[in-house]
Amino acid sequence: MKATLVIKNIDNLITLKGDNKPRVKESLKDIGIIKNGTLALNGEKIIYVGEGELPSDIILDENTVVLDGTGKTVTPGLVDSHTHLVHGGSRENELAMRLKGVPYLDILAAGGGIHSTVKSTREATFEQLYNKAKKSLDTMLGFGVTTVESKSGYGIEDFGTELKQLEVADKLNDNHPIDIVSTFMAAHAIPKDYKDNPDDFVEIIIRDMLPEVAKRKLAKFCDVFCEEGVFTIEQSRKILLAAREYDMEPKLHADEIEPLGGAELAAEIGCITADHLIAASDIGIEKMAEKGVIANLLPGTSFNLQTGKFARARYMIEKGVPVSLSTDYNPGSCPTENLQLIMSFASLIMKLTPEEVITGVTINGAAALGLEKKIGSLEIGKKGDIVVFDAPNLEYILYHFGVNHVDTVVKNGKIVYRDKKIIV
Repeated sequence: MKATLVIKNIDNLITLKGDNKPRVKESLKDIGIIKNGTLALNGEKIIYVGEGELPSDIILDENTVVLDGTGKTVTPGLVDSHTHLVHGGSRENELAMRLKGVPYLDILAAGGGIHSTVKSTREATFEQLYNKAKKSLDTMLGFGVTTVESKSGYGIEDFGTELKQLEVADKLNDNHPIDIVSTFMAAHAIPKDYKDNPDDFVEIIIRDMLPEVAKRKLAKFCDVFCEEGVFTIEQSRKILLAAREYDMEPKLHADEIEPLGGAELAAEIGCITADHLIAASDIGIEKMAEKGVIANLLPGTSFNLQTGKFARARYMIEKGVPVSLSTDYNPGSCPTENLQLIMSFASLIMKLTPEEVITGVTINGAAALGLEKKIGSLEIGKKGDIVVFDAPNLEYILYHFGVNHVDTVVKNGKIVYRDKKIIV
């Protein structure tokens, strides 16, 4: 078989080879390191992963691209499985207020918070949203991200804006090297006009929005912000069960601020992920472990909000919950596209080992999007999504934090980022 791309002499080839299931407990540390590794692709698929020289039945010719991995660490492409990619505006004006201790609800009352982003997103044209999101995607690609999840949720009751967000993500998925998986999240906040009758808005989502999103095939998942003062357990249950009828898998913003029972609901419904989980109860975590619900943790949000509260990642792992890690990139609570920085936060603050961290942004991140059979590990037959880090080992990437260690990014078997430039 002919190889179209080969990476040889790799100091640390991290394969994540396994059974294509979310990793739990000790298996989170089983990352399949190969010293002096070699990787070969034919087109967009991996055809060889091993140690030393290529086998004789793999042929190279003058068109084969050969990369030298000496001194490098190679991993699967990183997966950012929770973002609010498509939005208008920014909220740096709130920083000074937050530093002075102004409560979020006061910022909200002054027209800030999510209301500010909703207004900016509604007023932005399709082209403006597209260009802004593309710039963020370019940044993410440079940090080694090859697959990203993108939520709507800044139109809320303005369904046209919700559709616009999803359509922008859909077009970017066609045009950008990064693969985008979309999530419908009109249930991101209760609109002002429905504060006294939130159940009416829930019915609008179920009756009018879900069927149209499904008809247009704009979302794989449906998410709800289940939190005190936002959507109740019962409202969240109704929306997510209705979404499942339209073949949208349920996700849940759960127990971010208060222990409302979101983790328990995610287990009851069988959500693919429950995200945030800063205030999740012991019982909720145990139920998630029983049902195999992935805990998608977002340490950058806790860091940025300076609450001093982080999800109990170590406890979740001990109880057998599969853990993934994401940026939660959004204009309010976590305005960063740097997944490598999030990886360092997960290690330095949440005390995850380097092996647990890389698992959380590769095979478990892929599983958080239902893609673990296609991406997330470097194995024969999987897609050629690969990151070459200019780092001698995995530990160095987390230890030397706040900088970009990426040397080269390969997407679908083609080099798409090298020498700090996107290649198209």
